[in-house]
Amino acid sequence: MELLVLVDNNTYIDVDAAGEPGASFVLDDGEQRILFDMGITDIFLKNAAFFGVDLSKVTKAAFSHGHYDHTRGLTHWIEQPYAGRIPIVAHPDCFTFRSEGERDIGSPMSAQQLRAHCPLTLSREPVQLSRNIVFLGEIPRVTDFEEGGLNGDPLLDDTALACRTEKGLVLVTGCSHSGICNIIERAKEVCGDSRIAGVIGGFHLLSLSPQLEKTVDYFEQNGITGLYPCHCVSFEAKARMHGRIPIKEVAVGFSLSF
Repeated sequence: MELLVLVDNNTYIDVDAAGEPGASFVLDDGEQRILFDMGITDIFLKNAAFFGVDLSKVTKAAFSHGHYDHTRGLTHWIEQPYAGRIPIVAHPDCFTFRSEGERDIGSPMSAQQLRAHCPLTLSREPVQLSRNIVFLGEIPRVTDFEEGGLNGDPLLDDTALACRTEKGLVLVTGCSHSGICNIIERAKEVCGDSRIAGVIGGFHLLSLSPQLEKTVDYFEQNGITGLYPCHCVSFEAKARMHGRIPIKEVAVGFSLSF
């Protein structure tokens, strides 16, 4: 299975691709090509072309949650001639209106508007996207140290993908507003596998805090050494994690084979 980061906050010095404060990944397991999140602008399309990834061969698209930095690329996606035949999978709350003060921070389209352009499946339950890739659906909040939301919004739509591999599960997250440890526990339950081979994406850890320390404790207790934090993880949080468990640098163009 192959994963490529199409959008991230960071870029590599020697890779001539654009970044933005959003997220988008493309996964290819040999039988299916999955697009996960679409960033803010059309950068995910431009970067896919730059890296030689044909998005017309995407078989399904999915969203981690409804914030603008993961969904606003939809306005460019639906303009593609192939987009109308590619099903999209998301949580039922993903396309609801969200605001922060007077600022619109949600999806640029409602579910009804999106259905006019392509097939749409809204599910709180897990959805099998391919033989080895599962959309986890709504994440139960089981830890006592993760906030499980943001600024009063429970963000029940925040979810992730779980990829089955011979060495265990690889999780691909958007922002982990539901809690990265909650997501991992959900993946174990859904996939029937307690081995975690890797975690890539946003962990929503932005400062040195008790939550960060307990999260790293959890990683250590579960023997998780394949850590690829990106997007919404601060430098100081990454540095603290790296001091206990070596992490990998992630930026636009990062690829992972598993």
